[in-house]
Amino acid sequence: MVGKMQSMDPIEGYQLILPSDLEWRKSNKMFIPNADFLERTGSKLLGARLWKYPPGSAGTWHKHITAEEFYFVLEGTGRIRVGEQSMTIPKHGGLLVGPGELRQVFNDTDEETTWLIVGAPDQEFPDGVPFDLSKFYPEDPTQLPKELEGTQWPPAKEE
Repeated sequence: MVGKMQSMDPIEGYQLILPSDLEWRKSNKMFIPNADFLERTGSKLLGARLWKYPPGSAGTWHKHITAEEFYFVLEGTGRIRVGEQSMTIPKHGGLLVGPGELRQVFNDTDEETTWLIVGAPDQEFPDGVPFDLSKFYPEDPTQLPKELEGTQWPPAKEE
């Protein structure tokens, strides 16, 4: 039996995105500054976001159900844990993580690190299907890796 393929709905033509088009915000749970490259394009097949990790910070401990994610270090030294393994990714190095793997970008260095993270997360949220956060966060998403033990992150919520 062949499963039903989700239809692809690519954009037509092309869309240029300039640095001045980006809108920076802090992520909901961990307050990491980020800017979405593709939300204004209407792309349903691809997501690409810049993330700026300050020293002593970490993103969420999470996984994806069907999406792969590609992590690329633009500036600084990248640090990421996948499962129980922590890795160092050099500037201009990358890592592809498959669905089902718990992962967390963190920064235990003294300098800010900028990542470009590319994936297809919208494919994981089919229309009409209730969203279940526990599938993406089966454990505490704000837990820090052992490398940041004793660090206070995220910072206190700004009033």
